[in-house]
Amino acid sequence: MKGLSSAFFLIAVISALGGMAWGIHMAASGDHGLSPAHGHLNLIGWVSFAIFGFFYHLVPNAAEGVLPKLHFGLSVAGLGVIIPGIAMAISGQNDVLAKLGSVLTLAGMVVFLIVVLRARTRG
Repeated sequence: MKGLSSAFFLIAVISALGGMAWGIHMAASGDHGLSPAHGHLNLIGWVSFAIFGFFYHLVPNAAEGVLPKLHFGLSVAGLGVIIPGIAMAISGQNDVLAKLGSVLTLAGMVVFLIVVLRARTRG
């Protein structure tokens, strides 16, 4: 595995490790207040990024061009902004980062949809 699929998988595994460590910390402290942020890290970071990595590995020509790179950039930015944004919103701070991260994550998924649709037409 190399290229875009490898990059997505690397972030997926890092997200999984971070999510596991965070879950252990919550269990040990008895404070589960940030569990929505933890859940988003696991779902977006581990699950979605692993699926993206599998897709680009199984359909290697889908990783060619600007759109897959845009997908990667938006997805990484979305993940990097939404997780602290959710934590801040739960903690009673400003929710702007959660909103921005949500929009970036959605934009990344829209670009992925276009990549998938294009891959279907290419054969």
